[in-house]
Parts: sequence; C-alpha cells; structure tokens
Amino acid sequence: MDEHDATRWLTAEQQAAWRGLVTLCTRLPAALDTQLQRDSGLTHFDYFVLGGLSESPDRRLKLRDLAERSNASLSRLSHVITKLEKLGWVQRENIEGGRGSFAVLTDTGWDKVREAAPGHVETVQSLVFEGLDDAQVETLRQLGSVMLAQLDRGIAGGLGKA
Repeated sequence: MDEHDATRWLTAEQQAAWRGLVTLCTRLPAALDTQLQRDSGLTHFDYFVLGGLSESPDRRLKLRDLAERSNASLSRLSHVITKLEKLGWVQRENIEGGRGSFAVLTDTGWDKVREAAPGHVETVQSLVFEGLDDAQVETLRQLGSVMLAQLDRGIAGGLGKA
C-alpha cells in the first residue's frame, strides 16, 4: 500500500466545512484590517496588541506573555512594539533583576485604543455576530475552543512546524 492509499481524504462534508473555514480565516482578518487602517491607521495586529495591554493590570505585560496572548512569535511582537514605541503608544521597561522587558501602554496609546474600539467592535458585530442567535454564538465559542485545543496539540506534536 503506497502513501496515497493511506491518506485520510476529507469527506464531502469535511471538504465543504474546510473550504468555508479557510475562506473565513482569509477574508475576516482582511476586512478587520481594512476597517482599522481606514478609521484608525492601525493594523488588526496593532489593535490586538494595544487592546491586550489595555486590558492588563497597570496596562503592562511581559513581552513573552503579550506574544502568547497575541498569538505571535516574540520576534514579530518585538517588531510591532518598536513601531508602536515610535508612535508613542507603547514603551518598553526592563524587568528589574530579571530577563526580558515589559510592554507598557502609554496614555497616548490608551487614547488610541479608546478611539479605535467603537468602530472595531461595530465591525466585529456586523461581520461576525449579526444574524447569529445566542445558541449559535455559544456553538461558535465551543467550536473555537475545541479547534484551538486540537491545533495546539498538533503543533506541540510537531505538525505545522517548519
């Protein structure tokens, strides 16, 4: 039996679900980026980083923790933090007696998040939640949780790594 014969091909239902998921994963971030860039001069990732800091105690997080919360590599996050520092929205602070540094949301950064949030939330409501009832939102939450756990297990097991 060759490798082709052992492949677990997608069923027609799985193929339809997969294509829908891929389309959603491609089009939604692009739409969110478009709105945020047009209205606030931010990328979705910029907003996600600023928002993560805005929700943290004292508006600060260790860069490593912020990278994890932002679903980003430390390298990618570091580049974005440098950009946000130049704009005066974030500053880095060394961890006293430790390794690494904190990212701290400045007052100007806080104002930027507050300015961008209403338009972003309205876009998320319009693109994702309008037309879904409470049961569908709960199903979406559950599916996301299960799928992320599966993704994390696969990545930890070596799938999807270069």
